[in-house]
Formats: sequence, structure tokens, C-alpha cells
Amino acid sequence: MSRKPSLPPGVPFLFKLLLVVSAPPFAVYALARVATSQDVVLPTWAWILAGILSGPLALTARVWWKYSSFRRGAERLGAVMPPEMVGHWIGNLDLLTRILDAFENGYPSDMFDVGFGECGPILRFSLFWDMQYSTKDPNIVKTVLATDFNNYEKGEMFHDFTDSLFGTGVFNADGDMWKFHRSMSRPFFSRERISDFDLFDRHADVALGKIRERVQANIAFDFQELIARFTLDSATEFLFGNCVHSLHSPMPYPKGMSPYNIVDEPKSIKEKFPHAFAMAQRIVSERPRVGWLWPLKELFKSRTDEHMAIVDAFLEPLLQEAIRKKEEREKAGASLDDKESQDDETLLDNLVKQTSDYKILHDETLNILLAGRDTTAAALTFGVYLLCQHPHVLKRLREEIVEHVGYQRRPTYDDVRNMKYLRAFLNETLRLYPSVPFDIRFSIKEGTLPNPDPTGKPIYIPPKTAISYSIFNMHRDPVYWGPTAQEFDPDRFLDERVGKYLVPNPFIFLPFNAGPRICLGQQFAYNEMSFFMIRLLQNFSSMELDLTAQPQDSRPPPEWATEGEGRKAKEQIAPKSHFTLYANGGCWVKMGVAEA
Repeated sequence: MSRKPSLPPGVPFLFKLLLVVSAPPFAVYALARVATSQDVVLPTWAWILAGILSGPLALTARVWWKYSSFRRGAERLGAVMPPEMVGHWIGNLDLLTRILDAFENGYPSDMFDVGFGECGPILRFSLFWDMQYSTKDPNIVKTVLATDFNNYEKGEMFHDFTDSLFGTGVFNADGDMWKFHRSMSRPFFSRERISDFDLFDRHADVALGKIRERVQANIAFDFQELIARFTLDSATEFLFGNCVHSLHSPMPYPKGMSPYNIVDEPKSIKEKFPHAFAMAQRIVSERPRVGWLWPLKELFKSRTDEHMAIVDAFLEPLLQEAIRKKEEREKAGASLDDKESQDDETLLDNLVKQTSDYKILHDETLNILLAGRDTTAAALTFGVYLLCQHPHVLKRLREEIVEHVGYQRRPTYDDVRNMKYLRAFLNETLRLYPSVPFDIRFSIKEGTLPNPDPTGKPIYIPPKTAISYSIFNMHRDPVYWGPTAQEFDPDRFLDERVGKYLVPNPFIFLPFNAGPRICLGQQFAYNEMSFFMIRLLQNFSSMELDLTAQPQDSRPPPEWATEGEGRKAKEQIAPKSHFTLYANGGCWVKMGVAEA
């Protein structure tokens, strides 16, 4: 049942491109044959010149017709096109170069800052004559995600980018397939399931033990690596009932400080799985930056194949075992809805009740694993980073924890619900460092979007047009959050600023998306993040960044401090993004044990 290596993306792409490119010269050739048969004689050089020019002329005519149809559509609907960001090279190659450089070397907001600065909160640009929109306006995002939800989808091009990773899972699906996947998973995220803290407690104890080892040795550790392992172990047990136990592997040391003579390479599939899963995500997330030309970077082989082979090798026995157990229960005449069997049921067990289709189970579990692991790990990583920079917030959090839970007792669901400052701290972390900083949709039919200028006409969007929205930029914009938007201040979620900014327009805060596709695991994530932060601050009363342990090539470049503004100029680690946000090179910290 393992997946076969996929056809290299570049092969069908080149075949289609060849057909498109050869069509105009072939039409000229056919016309020449017809002309000759009708005794119409032109010099050979004229036909050759016509054949050479036919391609560029056909492309020019096609682009002119397409953009003319957009202008006519806007006029028909009484709308206008958004401001355009224009490059200087053919096909706007300079814009593409700028986007790729910002993705590789810049700050997460750099991909959008210049465009929004030139054009306003919504803009259009073209890469090789393929038009796209970008926005940070919350009312436009609200239209795309909620009020006009049925006219926007992930789209065929997004599927091309991500099929090798997400398949037909809930992240990738549209229409009836999306509804089917969501209906399969929704019942499992009940309050009883998401408030069972035994799962978190088992893995938190192991993680805290790892921290104590480093504290006793006075050696920094990579909190991002630790928390990624905690969330992976928790997610795999929640999903499959089969934990990968990544926390039991040795933690990395700062360069030159490893007590081992050799580096232990992962040997088993379980050990290889986390790296393979992360690499597949990174490769897939790079494709949209290149646009429709991305298959040229994977001409002879899909770059995800070798990594997905490891991912599939991990998943296959778990899926096959779940299907086998279902078949055995059916043969024995046992009810799949038996209450006793539901008590220790995993999400995979719940999915198997509804389908035995291997591909659907494979894709759905992989999608939920991404959501359950990477997003929570990102939020906790940047949460600890902010606590290192703001010890007064750490002190206040510990005071609230002592008041509601004490120094040793395990928190309950009600404890977490009543800890208002903890929730404000998590929200403020997610505001400044949203786990999913950017997203994209494609229009199905032509439509209109609200104009950020209240006196202007609606914005026209053509059919099958990509519109990306930057949650990262929107969350930090003073227009939506006030003059302190770039500052870290959890109290903004507790004081009068809630009523001034957030209540009138809740779409300015979208850490879990919004509308019908809002994250099913939102409350599960809050519970997991809250539980771990409580247990962490019960045991450790101080924390600081150790920038000497941070890999040299992963530190923020010096120009960020001189050329940047706001948080970019103050960063001590470098935030980067694939599908989710992460700290480049990790987040190396030291902590102090709390006195009893």
C-alpha cells in the first residue's frame, strides 16, 4: 500500500508547455501549406519570420485579451481593479526574485511590506502574466473566509503545489470532499476529548526532565526542538495511540559541546519520521513562491518523494492495523459504537468507523498531524522567546498559576478556563507570531471585495484568481491594533483595547483561521499550550536566551537592526516560515529551577 514514486512534476509540465509553445508556429506552417495550395506565394523568409514571431504575438494577444476581460468585468459590476505593483523586467522577474529573496533571507513580513507600502492594504501583481492579489485588510479576509465563502476554494493550483504532501485531506479538499473530511473529524473534538490532560501530562513529565538535565549541567537547550518533540509525541498518541517517543532521543547540544564523540543518526522509521515530515512541508511550501513555473525546479524527480516514503512507511502499519481491528470487530458482530470501546478510542479509530479507504485515512491523519504538531510548537516556541525578553510577564504568569493551581498540582480544565492572563499571554503571542502567518485562496467565479477606502468602488476579482492574505502583517498593523501594535502587551486582550479594536472587527485576529474552515482543534491547542506553560512555570522560575548557543548563520542579520522598524529591529532570533512559523536555528535558552 506504500505510495509509488510520483511522476516527476516537470515532465507533464514540459509536455503541456511544448504544446502551447508549438501551437502558434504550427498554425503558421498550416497556413503556409494552405496558401501554397491556393497559389498564394510569399517569400520563405516571410513565413520563417511569421513562425518566429507567432509565439510572442500569440502570448501578447492572449494577455491583452485576458486583462481586457478583467477590465470589462470590473466595469460590468461597477467595481475597480486594485492598485498594481509593477516590476521592471519581463514577466516581472524582478518581483519574483524579490519575493524569493524575502522568503529565504528576509523577515516574514518582507514579502508583503513593500507592496502594501506602495499600493495599500490590497494589491495585485503578475508573475509571468499570471495575476495574483495580496491583502492584509480584515474586511477583505472576512469576505474570502466567511461572507462569500462559497466563491473561494483552495483551488487546482494549490492542489498541484501540495498534493504530494496533503493528498485529499481536509487542508487540501474543496466542496463536498472538504465537508466529508470535516464531518469525519469534528465529532472527536468534544470537550471530553480535548480536556483529558493525562495525555499531555505523560509527555510533559519527560520534557521537563530533559530541561532539568540541562539546568543541572548549566548548558543551554533548544526549546523549539524540545517542544516540537513534545507536540509530536502528544499528537501521534492522540491520533494513533502509538507514540513515536521522539522525546526519548538525545537532545542536540550547542555546537562543540556534545558529550558524544559521534552524532547519533536516526536509524528507525520512527526516528526518521519527524525530519522527513518537516522536509516535505518545507519543499511544498516553497512551490507557491515560484508560481506556475515551480515544476521546472523538480524536472526529473519530485523533491518530496524520498521524504514521503519515510512518512508513508511510518503511517502504513498504523493504518493497516486500525483497518484490521475494525474488520475483526465486524466479523465478531461487535458494535462499532460500543461505549466501552470508545473510552480509549483514538482519532484514527474514530475515522476508521466511517471509512476503510486507505488513502482517505492516510491523507486525513497526515493533515491533522500537521495541525496538531507544528502550529502548537510554533506558538510555545515564540511564547518562551517572549518570556525571555519580558521577565515581568513571566513573574505575573507564575503568580496567576500559584493562585489557581499552586506549585505542584496538575491543572484541570476549569483551572485553565479561569486563568485569564495566561489566555491573554497566549493570544498576544499568537498575534505577534501567528503559527500560520500566510494563507491563500482562489476565486471560483468573478466577484467583488470590499474597498479599504470607504468612499471607493468595490474591488473586482476575476475568476480563478489567487488571493493571498498575510495574517502576520494584519496582526501587527497600527491601523487595526492601535499605536502599540508592534509591542508585546498581553493586557491588550484584557483592558479597554478589546472593546476599541477587537470587538468591532474580530477578523483582525485570526490565529486559527475563520469562517466555515476555522480550525477544528482550536480549543485542543489552547488546552495543550496552557497545560504545558503551567507545568513549565511551576517548575522553572526564570529563563533567558543563550545567543552564544544560537548557530551563527541563523542569527538575525545586522541590517534588520538598522534598516528595519518595530519588532524586526529588536529580534534576537530570526522568525522564518514554511507552512508554519519557526525560529531559524532554534530557540536556545537557559532556565532556572523554581524553589519549592
